[in-house]
Amino acid sequence: MLRREFAIGTLAATTLGTLPLGATAQGRKNAVVLAMTLEPPGLDPTAGAASAIAEVVLYNVFETLTKINSDGSVSPLLAERWEVSPDLRTYTFRLRKGVRFHNGEPFNAATVKFAFERAAGEKSTNKDKRTFAAIDSIGVIDEHTVVLINKEVNPDFLFLLGQATAIMVEPKSVDTNATRPVGTGPYRLDSWTKGASISLAAWEGFRQAGSITMRRATFRFISDPAAQVAALLAGDVDIFARVAAARSLEQFRRDKRFQIVVSGSRAKTILALNNKKKPLDDVRVRRAISAAIDRKAVITGAADGFGVPIGSHYVPGAFGYVDTTGINPFQPDKARALLSEAGIKTPLELSLILPPPPYARQGGEVIAAQLAKVGIVAKLQNVEWAQWLSTVYGNKAYDMTLIAHVEPFDLGNFAKPGYYWGYESARFNEIFNKINNSPRDADRARHLGEAQRLIAQDAAHAFLYQPQWITVANARIKGLWKDMPIFVNDLSALAWA
Repeated sequence: MLRREFAIGTLAATTLGTLPLGATAQGRKNAVVLAMTLEPPGLDPTAGAASAIAEVVLYNVFETLTKINSDGSVSPLLAERWEVSPDLRTYTFRLRKGVRFHNGEPFNAATVKFAFERAAGEKSTNKDKRTFAAIDSIGVIDEHTVVLINKEVNPDFLFLLGQATAIMVEPKSVDTNATRPVGTGPYRLDSWTKGASISLAAWEGFRQAGSITMRRATFRFISDPAAQVAALLAGDVDIFARVAAARSLEQFRRDKRFQIVVSGSRAKTILALNNKKKPLDDVRVRRAISAAIDRKAVITGAADGFGVPIGSHYVPGAFGYVDTTGINPFQPDKARALLSEAGIKTPLELSLILPPPPYARQGGEVIAAQLAKVGIVAKLQNVEWAQWLSTVYGNKAYDMTLIAHVEPFDLGNFAKPGYYWGYESARFNEIFNKINNSPRDADRARHLGEAQRLIAQDAAHAFLYQPQWITVANARIKGLWKDMPIFVNDLSALAWA
């Protein structure tokens, strides 16, 4: 729920014919190697929830109507411009002309209709299906004009249309996008060595092919923190976003070969609780778990200090944020009292399933030690990403799990029936409906505050921290994102100095 690059060497060459991959006749590199902690399970972001999918394909292989920028703003991509009706429900998109998919098929208004109706369809596995199901109608006015009418106001709609789940897909190739993705983007899949790397090559048929500096990008998968640092130091990787290198930062800072970017995020790292399973269906037990956890200690242990405490599923800097860290503060004595009040006989054994990222494995150890002090035995289970998606996200066969939710606007998951954490609240649904149907910013901010306070009071989870992401890259790389409102590697922005 949650990196990057190794440069292919430019060796001396006496003739153009002997130049290695990644070099030009002038000796300038035009290839880059990125490293990622997790390997994507597939390459179709409409079919899986793993954020690693978008890290490879979004804006590179697949494109969307709008594009999300580093500062969280939205700009045109496949839609050149748009108009929004006064009631904020009708969006008229003027589409870019002359766009084709990698297989030669045209992109047009019919493509938009197909993509969004598929995302909302009965068989859809799109994790943002709710967003597309809320589109009341999709009108094809002409080949390059499409009108979307939402059932309700969605103030974040243009942002959501820039996320990976809103990619444009070509009908004839859509069923094989997971392994042979066909998009309109500047890159095509060149090779995928499972367990090792994915390579993308610049597509000569791209509408602005001449503007793409990096002709090849290789994504390597390195999950071990020590191996991540070693790969960077050896020069095997050019860019590693969200690298587990906090403890080695001084070494990189002293080395002029590298640049370091510490990015803000919209991610929420939480100890997710299965609200449907006993005894976690008792709010007193969930509050006891929250009260047993020292967020600052978790940030130190899980993120090496790179994080900001949160008390709800919302982060500082986001519109409408309110500080809820005082609702369930660290109070071990209160935790013991709440367990006793709930009739819990300690030791209480609960499973704690940990996916591969270092923050989860390291943070799980810290949390288990803290819970033990109030009589809760967290039985740690380390799983691979595919197992997490199947066991936790799919089958809901867990008590607790430590996970970072990286989507910027995902409060709606608390109103989503059947979501993996089993939280259900008619009051939250009512508030969330007001959030989506409040055209005035002041009203929307007020309702956002109400929603944050409610899920904090309900202790839907033990909310931990907002991560700060570390990117270590070759000092000569230009075009890195400063902040990360979404997880993406925008290859078209990269160049060697």
